[in-house]
Amino acid sequence: MISLNLNPRPLAESATLARRALVVLGSVGLTCHYSLLIIVRALFRRLDRGIVDNYCRKWSAALLRLVRADLTVTGEVPDFSDGRRYIILCTHASHYDIPVTFVSLPGSIRMLAKKELFRLPLLGRAMRAAEFPSIDRRDRQRALADLRRAKEMMEDGIVLWAAPEGTRSPDGQLLPFKKGCFHLAMDTDAVIVPVAVRGIHKVLPARTCQINLGLPVEVCVGAPIDTAGRSKDEVPELMAEVRSQMQLLLSGDTGQGGNPLAS
Repeated sequence: MISLNLNPRPLAESATLARRALVVLGSVGLTCHYSLLIIVRALFRRLDRGIVDNYCRKWSAALLRLVRADLTVTGEVPDFSDGRRYIILCTHASHYDIPVTFVSLPGSIRMLAKKELFRLPLLGRAMRAAEFPSIDRRDRQRALADLRRAKEMMEDGIVLWAAPEGTRSPDGQLLPFKKGCFHLAMDTDAVIVPVAVRGIHKVLPARTCQINLGLPVEVCVGAPIDTAGRSKDEVPELMAEVRSQMQLLLSGDTGQGGNPLAS
């Protein structure tokens, strides 16, 4: 187990109205700050992937400090620099899933983003400059171009992050999976890394304004699943395999070293 305690001995408590306002304003300010840094560096051609990785982790750590998250990581983290294509499929129960992943795992991780996010003035421009991909499957030609771009990025070392549930779970339990990210994994012959984040739904429950401070959050990394050589007929089987791992990780039944398939 790796401890990533960002605040020594955090005290769990429900945030007051003033504290919630501080968290919201601080989060917006941090996002604008790092977005501007990326945009300005891109304009002057002084932006590279390592700088983006550093900014993403600094932004994420600062967001988690605002809510005093007590973060730990369990499981065997893959070597994302071994030349294979990777896609992290993560549970989705909070807006903090992405920051938690950036802080907990190595590599150049980029979220597979909704195209609506790219319309936001600062954030959207920064995400484009920072190599955050989006795939619009409603437009076949655009989807094929997006898919080629995503595959090139993965071949060049980008680790994609996606949420198979598609929307946030209100209670931390798995919602039904959507097929899109599984098709993407198979189209790119990617290695899927299942990740479950335990306790994150309590920090900022979905569809509420409540914020809880100082809570324990555990990032559980499952066993990698290689999709190379699998046919599209095996998508349901692949979805079931990933879901089974995530269920085990959420339940805490992880065997040795946090790996649900360890013997």
